[in-house]
Amino acid sequence: MTPAFAALAALLGDRFTTADAIRAEHAQSETHIAAGLPDAVAFPETTAEVSALLTIAHEHRLPVIGWGAGTSLEGHALAVQGGITVNFARMAQVLEVRAEDMLVRVQPGLTREALNTELRATGLFFPVDPGANASLGGMAATRASGTTAVRYGTMRDAVLGLEAVLADGTVIRTGTAAPKSASGYDLTALLVGSEGTLALITELTLRLQGQPEAVSAAVCTFADMAAAVDCVIETIQSGIAMARIEFLDPTAVAACNAYAGQSLPEAPLLLVEFHGSPAAVAEQAQRFGEIAAGHGSTGFRWADRAEDRAALWKMRHAAYPACLAAHPGATAVVTDVCVPISRLAEAVQETRAEIAASAIPGPILGHVGDGNFHAILLIAKDNPAEAAEAKRLAANMATRALRLGGTVTGEHGIGLGKLAYMQAEHGAGWAVMGAVKRALDPLGILNPGKLVPQ
Repeated sequence: MTPAFAALAALLGDRFTTADAIRAEHAQSETHIAAGLPDAVAFPETTAEVSALLTIAHEHRLPVIGWGAGTSLEGHALAVQGGITVNFARMAQVLEVRAEDMLVRVQPGLTREALNTELRATGLFFPVDPGANASLGGMAATRASGTTAVRYGTMRDAVLGLEAVLADGTVIRTGTAAPKSASGYDLTALLVGSEGTLALITELTLRLQGQPEAVSAAVCTFADMAAAVDCVIETIQSGIAMARIEFLDPTAVAACNAYAGQSLPEAPLLLVEFHGSPAAVAEQAQRFGEIAAGHGSTGFRWADRAEDRAALWKMRHAAYPACLAAHPGATAVVTDVCVPISRLAEAVQETRAEIAASAIPGPILGHVGDGNFHAILLIAKDNPAEAAEAKRLAANMATRALRLGGTVTGEHGIGLGKLAYMQAEHGAGWAVMGAVKRALDPLGILNPGKLVPQ
């Protein structure tokens, strides 16, 4: 055992391991991206242990990679240069609920579903919903969003403050419990979305929302994708306060029907949800119905009962495994882009046409209320030709998004999968990101190989 590993074993005991099976568990990705094994895995329980771990790693120049629930889609938490994976599963507590201030303090390993279970009796909830039951620390690190971003925003809006440990073991706190601040650099915003390259997050202060008095959801179908997207655009421009508005193309609907036992028409489909008072929800739903009818929608199906809404959203959140199940033995290149709402129809139509002309299937779905959509590019395992085709389609999606004034990722982040597009999107700004990285992590030990120029 090396001196560094001996020191870490002395610090953490059996919560520091080099066991092959556990290392292998931390070398897996949700999609096609793979990387080498970490040399060891650590399971800290306190900020002090994280600080001591990083002090040792810094002294011995060991790479350190944070790990939440392992649900990221671009290989963010893979140990491309070996080193130590820090699994935050044992730091998963709700530390404080301040209902009167509508905020909560949590540890990073807590998942969003567990937090909302804890909040049920308070009348509050945490709204950011990426679909997967991700850890809150991981969601902050990747600046995640999801189905409710059109109304409640993303992790950028939800995180008020952080406790984090820098590469040399220094512990810092960013932000406050106040609703706003004009004090100095916004270090919270800097760390949210930094993908573990600047610090390891050990505590979060999160903004909560009031549980809505009434909720109504619906699905409706359209003759083509352009009509569905145009309906979304008009709804947004009309100022209707949607909580969610999701799009599935016919291929995605067919996969979800088969997987979830639904019988939705296999046509371009919107799922919408409204939150508020009973009167406000009724008015919003009526106005949306009128707009949708104007774009030729059919098959309206309302879901006012909680169990019916849950079934609809369970179907939507299961879209990824549903698409995989429709092609047994397949894996996927899962990619997302985000464009201005005014260019959304163009982006979706061009993407759909290119996928249709390719040799591989690629269902499209997404959070079109904020211009963000996804393609699940399905490929046979160990088929280099199909993998190359999927990567070509994903690259073209990224290039198209930039051409239309958008971004190469609206919520999945950069990780390994989208590193090649950073220069094109950010220009000289990417070098500035590299300078910030070198200032905070001069030895480059935090999640090396990701996000910034190498």
